[in-house]
Amino acid sequence: MKKIIICLFFSFGATFLMGQSYDLAGGMRLGTDWGVTTKYRFAKKTTGEFILQSSLQREELILTALVEQHSPLISRRFNFYVGGGVHKGWITPQEGETTKDPFGLTAIAGIEFTLARLNLTWDFKPAINLVGGEQKLYKQTGVSIRYVFLKKNEIAKNKKRRDRMRRRAERRAAGGGFNWRFWEKKN
Repeated sequence: MKKIIICLFFSFGATFLMGQSYDLAGGMRLGTDWGVTTKYRFAKKTTGEFILQSSLQREELILTALVEQHSPLISRRFNFYVGGGVHKGWITPQEGETTKDPFGLTAIAGIEFTLARLNLTWDFKPAINLVGGEQKLYKQTGVSIRYVFLKKNEIAKNKKRRDRMRRRAERRAAGGGFNWRFWEKKN
């Protein structure tokens, strides 16, 4: 009985936590295809991800734009995410080939772990080409290693710090801060 209560506590308690612990992260994606990836948190549990990758199996370069929804598994540093978006590719044609550049829809599902300034993910990313491409369906999997450039709420904290310093400077310029001799009138 205790095990069930503990499992329920962690299952339901984790759903109220934030989805991720960073605002901006960027790094490398390694797997079926390789390239660079950048993630930016623009809502409480939602990120936008851009992936620029080259295939080891095909002569093409693909740019993918995704929107992902995060849900914590154990804490905000270890979470599950799903999402989707679009991709556009550019193929280097071989002699005698007339393959069009691919364009289509992409889905993604994966797990993510963030520790200090290191963000690690593993995901499955199927892509359907609506136009062009060597195949109609690409099934990709990969591991991403990112550096966290901005931690969660770091932008807001920096803005508050700048506002506080500006107000402090304005008070000093206006007469030195708090008037400890409040009974005396200032000129």
